[in-house]
Amino acid sequence: MAVLKPFSKIPSLNAANILFITCFVTSDLVSNRRLAKNLPLPVENDEGRPRIDLVVFIINLTSELSFQSVEASLKYLDSGYFLGKVCFMVTNARNVSVPSTRLDAVRKLAASLQCPLLCAEHQSPEGVANATKRLLTVLKVSAGLVPTATALYLSNLTRCTVPPDIDQPSFD
Repeated sequence: MAVLKPFSKIPSLNAANILFITCFVTSDLVSNRRLAKNLPLPVENDEGRPRIDLVVFIINLTSELSFQSVEASLKYLDSGYFLGKVCFMVTNARNVSVPSTRLDAVRKLAASLQCPLLCAEHQSPEGVANATKRLLTVLKVSAGLVPTATALYLSNLTRCTVPPDIDQPSFD
């Protein structure tokens, strides 16, 4: 059970790799993607695995298992990933059957780790396109493909902040 380290491999030339941690199958968002249900990743494929530039935890708010899987997987990431190379993405945030406390918990988690939190609508092509654009922007910066920006700088601009009244259940 190895911890995933951000700088243990040489980066690919003019390419970036993204690792999606998800409990459910998602749409094809980007081409250089890796899918995993949870961490740690299997050791037997470590030699052929490219350097992971961005880890995206996709949380389906209609499933408590999805959030629990993300929480359990976080301990297998090296602390270097939390310097602009981790992002949380939630789906089904507008679903009326989702308890507001679940979104609050995800917001608190993202804020405590100082990571971006993105909401994605995967039900429509426009929603998938918007989520893809936002993820590609974060990925380019975290992989070092944008000359004037660093992942740490982007992390400071896009991190999730929790308002002081987070204990209040309404975000309307």
